[in-house]
Amino acid sequence: MSNCAIVGINWGDEGKGRMVDLLTEDYDVVVRFQGGGNAGHTIVTDQGKFALHLLPSGIFRDGVINILGNGVAVDPENLLDEIKQVTDKGVKIDSSNLKISDRASILMPWHRDLDGLEEARLADKKYGSTKQGIAPFYSDKYQKKTILAGELLYREDAKAHLLDIMEWKNLILTKVYGAEPYTEEMIDQWLDDYAERIKPFICDTGSLLKEANEAGKKIMFEAQLGSLRDLDYGIYPYTTSSNTTAAFAPIGSGYPGAKIDRILGVVKAYSTCVGEGPFVCEMFGEEAEKLRQEGAEYGAKTGRPRRVGPIDIVATSYGIEVQAATEIALTKLDVLSYLDKIPVCTAYMLNDEKITRFPFTAAQYRATPVIEYLDGWKTDISGIREWNDLPKEAQAYVEYIEKAVNCPITYVSVGPERESIIIRK
Repeated sequence: MSNCAIVGINWGDEGKGRMVDLLTEDYDVVVRFQGGGNAGHTIVTDQGKFALHLLPSGIFRDGVINILGNGVAVDPENLLDEIKQVTDKGVKIDSSNLKISDRASILMPWHRDLDGLEEARLADKKYGSTKQGIAPFYSDKYQKKTILAGELLYREDAKAHLLDIMEWKNLILTKVYGAEPYTEEMIDQWLDDYAERIKPFICDTGSLLKEANEAGKKIMFEAQLGSLRDLDYGIYPYTTSSNTTAAFAPIGSGYPGAKIDRILGVVKAYSTCVGEGPFVCEMFGEEAEKLRQEGAEYGAKTGRPRRVGPIDIVATSYGIEVQAATEIALTKLDVLSYLDKIPVCTAYMLNDEKITRFPFTAAQYRATPVIEYLDGWKTDISGIREWNDLPKEAQAYVEYIEKAVNCPITYVSVGPERESIIIRK
């Protein structure tokens, strides 16, 4: 048995989905353990290019069971839309390969409404939400103001519970934001259109995971976003509203007794950031726009241009520590092939002192990056599959990062396709 968590080391968008898709060849179960439809895991297979938001990234592998754990914000509307988009391209999804934990809370339409209304109220102080309802959802979950997926198996009970919550939600929508209230008819329609259709996927996934583990099957835990967006350890308040760390995987998966043997942290060969908050290594102007274009750095869910910069050794080292990563997958190395000299953020200057420890969020606004340059390789490496075939400059770049963050880099991605990978084991 060898259970593995695949997690993001930085601000998210590191390429976790392509690594989950690659490694699931050797796994039996893939579990999303936190987050919701604000994820954007891009995967390229023979069947096309897919941007997954809620579906676990093992959905393209025959024989793999995919689970949305109890820590996930399950949005039936977006999930059903996503299932249709994927199945329309010939991918099989049914209750045999997709399971929803009966203990997962359900994200309702009013969560999306409240997300947008609050961002509008905040105006220039907004958090940079994807407006998928994630923050209002998790707030309600911890206030015990959500319904669980398992309740949908008992329609009349679910409706009664939703009407109680709706009464409270309408007070907030109408009195705080001046928005239109929800009605009982809208609840009935939602139950008919969405709740009924996801019922076949709902089951006791905790028992399923326990049985799989006892049978010696291999479980992969898939995270959303990265260390620096973790609610407790990220750049608060510019974080997501759940824990993105591997330590949370057993809890959010539905199998709290799970033991994780391997933690693969995913790091992009340069830095990107979607949303608000401090980003010390950020590039601007033509230099940033060129990197953004070369890497196609636009949000998979939102389409927003990502903020970009050189790889940040300070932030990456912290992210590895937070995740307790045992190894690293370095993605999108091929994107840097256009550069004569490759910038690396090796430290920060803060209060006239050079620091290498990732500082508290408020201090990051006062920090500036210390940049060093490594030689570029100026040749297309996207077709290379063996480490020794990489240009020596590309090898030197990877080895520099590996030494600087003190964690072995076992995979080097040179393209989005499954086969565009160099394994360094």
